[in-house]
Amino acid sequence: MVYQQSDHPVIIGGVDTHKDLHVAAVVDVHNRVLGTGSFPTTRHGYKTLLTWMRSFGEVSRVGIECTGTYGAGLLRYLQHAGIPILEVTTPDKSVRRKRGKNDTIDAENAAHAAYAGIRTVTPKTRDGMIESLRVLKVCRKRRSQRAGWPFR
Repeated sequence: MVYQQSDHPVIIGGVDTHKDLHVAAVVDVHNRVLGTGSFPTTRHGYKTLLTWMRSFGEVSRVGIECTGTYGAGLLRYLQHAGIPILEVTTPDKSVRRKRGKNDTIDAENAAHAAYAGIRTVTPKTRDGMIESLRVLKVCRKRRSQRAGWPFR
């Protein structure tokens, strides 16, 4: 359970990730949405997002969709800042039908999931031998595509 102190309220964040723009939401300890915002997928955008979240209070944890793809940079940035991260899976179709589908709602759903600890998994660390092999494979694939090689 998350407790709130009077001088520093505790908040939980949620982020719907995209290629060029991340949409974030913040909920309080009663799971009420405090605000939403959009931020570019750059280092400065990540810093602005974290500063914005901290303007609401002490960040307890952040739920992020797609930490393995579009959210990978934000994941690393927030982990480096010492923020606990949960990877949030997309809600089932019945929930999406009831609430609708847009980026703001998806960010709020990610924050609600992180608050409740539902639909969450521990994100992959994206380091070590497996990550090294993935990077090597991507580099070789790009090199072969530039050279016009017909095989991979």
